[in-house]
Amino acid sequence: MKIALIGYGKMGKEIERIARSRGHEIVCIVDVNNQEELAGESFRQADVAIEFTSPTTAYGNCLKAFEAGVKVVSGSTGWMGEHGEEMQRLCREQGKTLFWSSNFSLGVAIFSAVNRYLAGIMNRFPGYDVQMTETHHIHKLDAPSGTAITLAEDILARLDRKTQWVKGTLQSPDGSVSGTTECRPDELPISAVREGEVPGIHTIRYESEADSIVITHDAKNRSGFALGAVLAAEFTAQHEGFLGMKDLFPF
Repeated sequence: MKIALIGYGKMGKEIERIARSRGHEIVCIVDVNNQEELAGESFRQADVAIEFTSPTTAYGNCLKAFEAGVKVVSGSTGWMGEHGEEMQRLCREQGKTLFWSSNFSLGVAIFSAVNRYLAGIMNRFPGYDVQMTETHHIHKLDAPSGTAITLAEDILARLDRKTQWVKGTLQSPDGSVSGTTECRPDELPISAVREGEVPGIHTIRYESEADSIVITHDAKNRSGFALGAVLAAEFTAQHEGFLGMKDLFPF
């Protein structure tokens, strides 16, 4: 498979390493200094483009890839809230293909399935309140993380007593804390911590007067995310439409 990389930071380099180890060819690498390559011939040769950039550039990158006739796998977060419906429409009505996920880790896919199952059970036990905390490296721009929002939306779909998620506290890299976890009974607070080079930790806590039930996913490095992105690209090369992790891992 021929792959184009959009974004060549730490994640892009890890994706390149894993893609090559699986026998794929990297035909184009686009970063901040050579955006014109998105309109180049080498980019058009790609079967799939894997895009890991930022909330401010992901939308434009996907549109340029679509114009070039290239399918996209995107792991950029913080932009689908504004552009998600348009992306789905382009896939549905204009034959474009986008595989988007807030998190490509196999472990997170399993964790998400556990989260959905647990939320369904907890819907029967109103004595438990729920909140979430996510921790990421200091370079992450969006808070809460896209993964945390996806996990929260899965809870909201199954927990009748919660109707929306809200931002909880934010611990900045300098240690200062802003915000609050105080909220209405129907709200689910998501708190965020930014420290060091943490790849990603997501913790969901159900609390009652009697006990606590806690589930956590703790990423050790970026390799799990990168492998998932390459697996998604292999899947996307053979499929069309607006795709996600539930298509790749249907459990």
